Amino acid sequence: MYYKSTHGSTTMLLLVPTLIFLSAVTEGLQVIGGNTTVVQGGTAILPCKLIDTTEPLSQISWRKKPNPDNFYIILSTGSKSVNGEDLRFEFIGNFSDNNGSMQLSDVKLTDEGTYECIFTRFPSGNVQTDVLLNLLVPPVTSLKDNLPTLGDEEVSLVTCVAAGSKPRAEVKWITGTLAGKVRATTNSTQHANGTTTTVSSLFGVPTREINHHVVQCVVTSAAMSKEESRPFTIQIYFPPVELNITKRSELSFECVTEANPKANINWSRDGQSLPQPGVSADGATLQFVSMTSDLNGLYQCEASNLYGKQRSSIYVYVTSGACSVCWTLFSILLILMIAFVVAAVFYFYKPGIFPWINYPRGERYGPPVEARGVGEDL
Repeated sequence: MYYKSTHGSTTMLLLVPTLIFLSAVTEGLQVIGGNTTVVQGGTAILPCKLIDTTEPLSQISWRKKPNPDNFYIILSTGSKSVNGEDLRFEFIGNFSDNNGSMQLSDVKLTDEGTYECIFTRFPSGNVQTDVLLNLLVPPVTSLKDNLPTLGDEEVSLVTCVAAGSKPRAEVKWITGTLAGKVRATTNSTQHANGTTTTVSSLFGVPTREINHHVVQCVVTSAAMSKEESRPFTIQIYFPPVELNITKRSELSFECVTEANPKANINWSRDGQSLPQPGVSADGATLQFVSMTSDLNGLYQCEASNLYGKQRSSIYVYVTSGACSVCWTLFSILLILMIAFVVAAVFYFYKPGIFPWINYPRGERYGPPVEARGVGEDL
């Protein structure tokens, strides 16, 4: 029994000095690391430095947890990648200064995680620290027109998407003058890779009053340097309405309507193509070269888009026949008749031709009067 007691006392006496020794050796020995955060596609610094040691350094190695294998080894003679070379990693420390810091460029989502920096000393062995790499992923934003058609029930007008962000992006709407006439619904979906997609839709009654109003989708994220605002002009789609034909001038008419998208205009006469070359169509305008009876007929305007069509017509009637030709010929004939009459008057207005004409006193015209005797009446 004495032996056991003595052995137990001896053991106690031996353990105490050993613990004190280890404490003395490790006191002041530190591996300085630190967490780092970087935006996807950027460059990350993985810091790692051993301080307060006098033991010679054999190597520095890096591995990514939970993989137990090293992917990078640094020796006094140089550094190298192992288990598949990845040129994105670069040793930026100093072996002789016990600095094992690494640089990782073009950081990807799969690079996120915990990295272990290990210093191997001789003869005491390894000391290590963990470096946590956090990754921020900016969202991919987009707007989708939900193609609402004219109606009196609430529908989704437009959808704003902030896809694949880390952390989750915030989405809100600025509706301006439409406040109270529209509302937003927002939901998020988290993916297996740790990113989140946020979808927000704007709802309202699709009336012509809200057509062409501008709203803005505003996206904010810790992965973005500033918020992103995407304007959107609300489009309410409807077929041509209130189709009218108006007279623009004496020789032209215009087909006027409202539609979204803009209507295509086609002109025809009596269901056939326009007579050429007397009439032509330039978009919504029907243009006549002249108004003649051969162009009489029912002219029809058809306005159409993807959502429907509308027709209107106007009857063109000219009573003068071929007016321009007729009046031209009549004018020429009248001029010729007047010229003929004038020429005839000048021709027949000669001395003696018209003896019944009273000539002025003191003037004699025509052939000489025969001699008469004295006392005869003149």
